[in-house]
Amino acid sequence: MKDISLRCGVSIATVSKALNDHSDISDATKRLVRDTAQEMGYFPNSSARALKTNRTFNLGVLFVDRARNGLTHDYFAHVLDSFKVTAESKGYDLTFINCSKEGHRMTYLEHSRYRGVDGVVIAHVDFDQDEVSELIRSEIPVVTVDHAFDSKPSVVSDNISGIRDLVSYIVSMGHRKIAYINGGDHSSVTRNRVGSFHKTMDGIGLQVRDEYLPDGDYRNPGLCCEITKQLLSLPDPPTCIMYPDDLSAIGGINAVKELGLSIPGDISIAGYDGIDIAKYLEPKITTIEQDTALIGKLAAEKLIGMIEHPKTTLIDRIMVEGKLLTGNSVGKI
Repeated sequence: MKDISLRCGVSIATVSKALNDHSDISDATKRLVRDTAQEMGYFPNSSARALKTNRTFNLGVLFVDRARNGLTHDYFAHVLDSFKVTAESKGYDLTFINCSKEGHRMTYLEHSRYRGVDGVVIAHVDFDQDEVSELIRSEIPVVTVDHAFDSKPSVVSDNISGIRDLVSYIVSMGHRKIAYINGGDHSSVTRNRVGSFHKTMDGIGLQVRDEYLPDGDYRNPGLCCEITKQLLSLPDPPTCIMYPDDLSAIGGINAVKELGLSIPGDISIAGYDGIDIAKYLEPKITTIEQDTALIGKLAAEKLIGMIEHPKTTLIDRIMVEGKLLTGNSVGKI
């Protein structure tokens, strides 16, 4: 900044104000300083800025996928991409938070402090871990995705209405024997989806048979393929099978084909998520498209709001509704 001030013939204070767009500096001076800075290859030092502002303009991302799908996970990849685009548009960078650093184990809170992040978005993790609770209880601003804590804001896909809409559509197509291969874990997403399935079926007056509600796994087409075969071998098989996600539904499609059956002629299927490939398969999968772009955008805006406006940012739960894509994998009975 001293070199720029000498080149422009202005004070260092004027250079600082011009680069930071202060209103008491003329537009002509701002243009002169900025053009000169660009010619000299000047760019702000993030460490120096952090010392002055006590902020790093860096957001932590906690994403630990037990199935080891990583960023190939369609749903969270799209959520985090939207989060990244929104954060970067507001001048923030991203750092992934983990438990290891150069061979030394660190808690999520320790790594967040080590990296000096201004806030953390928890996109996917075992929320029952003590280390997650420690991070939640800390002074660091935190926003969670698809899980809610009383003390922190969250952005949640409305799985309850999603399952309700999906079941209601399947019933409207004449189906009464509906199976649901659920995610098989104890996450709030799975609990809400299974609970909504029971509630919707009960509200319609349909019984949920135990054998029609097997535990599966998310993004596991191989397992769901085998469960589909078991369901179709029952003495009284279902007429429609719902899957925990669209990728798992593809496993169901493979099972149906191996058995020499057709979709939806012999058996109907439905997925969840609305991933791109589900829209181009034949038959197109009936599914719930989650609004990943809006979820990521709102999570970034909420977290940055907590950082920049802590006194006026509400600790609330934002529900984002999905959209029913009827496809043609559910036939009319």
